[in-house]
Amino acid sequence: MGQGPLSGLKVIEFAGIGPGPFCGMLLSDLGADVVRIDRKGAGRASKTDVTARGRRSIALDLKSPAAVEACLRLMEKADIVFEGFRPGVMERLGLGPDVALARNPRLVFGRMTGWGQTGPYAKAAGHDMNYIAITGALHAIGTADQPIPPLNLVGDFGGGALYLAYGLMAGVIHARATGQGQVIDCAMSDGAASLMAMFYGMKAAGVWTDDRRSNLLDGGAHFYDTYQCADGGWISLGSIEPQFYALMLEKTGITDPDFKSQMDRGLWPSLHDRLAKVIALKTRDEWCEIMDASDVCFAPVLSLEEAPKHPHNVARQTFVEVEGVMQPAPAPRFSETPGAIAGPPPTIGANNTDALRDWGFNSAEIESLQSAGAL
Repeated sequence: MGQGPLSGLKVIEFAGIGPGPFCGMLLSDLGADVVRIDRKGAGRASKTDVTARGRRSIALDLKSPAAVEACLRLMEKADIVFEGFRPGVMERLGLGPDVALARNPRLVFGRMTGWGQTGPYAKAAGHDMNYIAITGALHAIGTADQPIPPLNLVGDFGGGALYLAYGLMAGVIHARATGQGQVIDCAMSDGAASLMAMFYGMKAAGVWTDDRRSNLLDGGAHFYDTYQCADGGWISLGSIEPQFYALMLEKTGITDPDFKSQMDRGLWPSLHDRLAKVIALKTRDEWCEIMDASDVCFAPVLSLEEAPKHPHNVARQTFVEVEGVMQPAPAPRFSETPGAIAGPPPTIGANNTDALRDWGFNSAEIESLQSAGAL
């Protein structure tokens, strides 16, 4: 049984890539019993496959009727099922939501795709960058000359996995209150558009433009950007509020009267250049000594190698090591029911017997699946 506020929640995850595993990790980290259905013969997992941590693996040949029936039996016991295939794949396997909900009317059936279950792009291939490109998000991120993909954080993980987890939990609350399950159509493009809500509001208010690096939060403002230091390291400054901005000027020793016109957008490019020259006079460590833990709204820009060693992250145990692999700890934190990593990524099919048994299959049924080549 997992540890955390979702302890007792039973989840079936159909193996996929990117946002699906990340959603499964989030649910497992908070205590859900997540059983992943892997493709028989799919190979072995790696301990560095961090987003696969904390669940059990059953390897099934979904071309086998016996395996399909086993999946449906598992769905009967589940609170949640989620998958990340293109529209129609689960239906062709005989595992679509209509069949599943007929077997378990309380089931919450999550479907995660880039474009959603409907629309002109629904059956087209794509990746994170494509999904956020049609929402305005990609256009807004980058240099003045070019949009730059923000890793796959905005589409796959932010607009996809997190919205799926949110939708699944909302679906479970509804199902427990009414006895009625439902299908969650989670499109990464929808989620990324939702994440842009504030910026669409700012555009409507006339305080945001479609020109990159000309706005308050896109690097256009001199007081909200990253700056290179004398040693080649970088720092981040986010001194938006007047009192924080005044403290930034004090800490940097800037007395140039032009800097008093903080919100004069016409001055931003010039003030940015002048501030950059000041920051370049000291190393990153020197700026940390001057600004760390102050109200400047400052932090050093750390690499993936450096971040786990930062004193704040160490104090909060933000990162943990599992079998020699450094990785983020479960989040968020709960005062009464803290989450925990349930284990390293499982080998494909490692839990064929114990997971099936725990979910209601007896020894004879498991042996029958094995004899049929379904397991």
